[in-house]
Amino acid sequence: MDILDHHFSFPTARFWRGCHMTDGEDQLLIGWAETEITPSENVLIAGQFHARVSEGVNDPITSTALAIQGRGGVLVIVSCDLVSISDGLRDAVRGRLAQMDGLDGLDPMEVILHGTHTHTGPETRVPRVGAGHPFDYVGIELPVIPVKEYVNFAAGRIAGAVSDAWSSRSPGGFAFGQGYAVVGRNRRWVDREGGSTMYGDTNTPGFSHIEGYEDHSVNVFATYAGGGSLSGLVVNVPCPAQVSEVEFRLSADYWFETREELRRRLGGGLPILAQCSAAGDQSPHLLFDKRSAERMLELSGRTEREEIAHRISGAVEEVLQHAGQAIDYGSPLRHRVEDVTLPTAELTEEDAKKAERDAGSMRKLYEELKQNLDADPSLKNQDRWYTKVTSAYRRMCWLEAVAKRYREGRKRQPAELHVIRMGEMALATNPFEYYLDFGVYIRARSRAVQTFLVQLAGSGTYVPSRRSTEGGGYGSVPASNPVGYQGGWEFAERTIALIDGLWEEPGQ
Repeated sequence: MDILDHHFSFPTARFWRGCHMTDGEDQLLIGWAETEITPSENVLIAGQFHARVSEGVNDPITSTALAIQGRGGVLVIVSCDLVSISDGLRDAVRGRLAQMDGLDGLDPMEVILHGTHTHTGPETRVPRVGAGHPFDYVGIELPVIPVKEYVNFAAGRIAGAVSDAWSSRSPGGFAFGQGYAVVGRNRRWVDREGGSTMYGDTNTPGFSHIEGYEDHSVNVFATYAGGGSLSGLVVNVPCPAQVSEVEFRLSADYWFETREELRRRLGGGLPILAQCSAAGDQSPHLLFDKRSAERMLELSGRTEREEIAHRISGAVEEVLQHAGQAIDYGSPLRHRVEDVTLPTAELTEEDAKKAERDAGSMRKLYEELKQNLDADPSLKNQDRWYTKVTSAYRRMCWLEAVAKRYREGRKRQPAELHVIRMGEMALATNPFEYYLDFGVYIRARSRAVQTFLVQLAGSGTYVPSRRSTEGGGYGSVPASNPVGYQGGWEFAERTIALIDGLWEEPGQ
């Protein structure tokens, strides 16, 4: 039975139509749509080693689609309140689009899906036998609907939103600009011996410095109806949505408050497509000055998420005041897609041996905890009884994958790359939690006046910088990154080459 007929019922997708504009072969056609992909039953929440069974909904999980057709190409981009976009979800959406009527001119393979990296969204990675991925399974049975069932539901809703955005296209224009708001912080610090740690207590004599750069840019892409009225916003911030990352209730995290605040300021019902730029080593959490930040929140009467929404919205408003003076109704649109193959990270025999030792410890712990549960089922009456055993299982798989990769030797794995040009702006995607060093490099080298980077347009894991790899710590150890910094540089160089190519085509 199709999941849409069985487990879920929500309002139909909403979509916005632009105003009529004089026809012309160079005109842009723009459509928007939004839909809700919040499950109505308990699901696994993605984003931590330990499994989390959803215990309710704090705010809706949504998907927003923007469709633009211009002279020379098409852009359809879909933002989802999810930790990432699994291959299964991406393929399911594209498969449904391929079977839909009324989508002439739209190639499903060119549709971009990306996650905001909320750590309180449903899991979409479908279990695969022998996959060896730590999040493909949790090691025990839990009272949740199967991941595949949720993916089926979400894919139907997302494909419907894409169809609505495509069918609602009407003449319009776009403008872009850049502002600034302090949202993301580097979440890694270095001790005096050169070792790096993610999070942790910096109030220690061994503390030396914060590891890397922080990027406080807010990139804004606005669409306008033919009469010049604002019809939608793309807001791109180099920070994952993980203020509430440890909670057990579904949430879009700070993007919920940000959308609400932007609509309060700019108009209710305004479609807002959220993007996370390169930010694999960033988060909204402070490593120091925490008490002063908490004090200021108390004085302002805002929550941390509300404060972020206030900052982003202020930056967006200021950008629109100026960018709206230069609305482009007719620039050509160029969209290039390429499957890039990247080398897996270099591993040593010692890397493999250490991973095997640590995996052995986790296996022992997992088996002990599972035996205890089997011997005494009453333990399952405790709140969140499953967290320790599932954490041990997933960490075991996470570490075992290192030894497996070492035995198989270095290989190359595919990564989907999209590059788009509209006027003097460019947009480029990657499927990773891509460290900021790579994002800065691409933007510094890009020929575009402004370059939007979109990470987690796929299911990739961390791609750390070289300095982070040398420092170690979660996110930059072999278990964290099947693709290492060498592959990160290859991907960055290929991205720059494709962007350059869009400026070198005839007529550009």
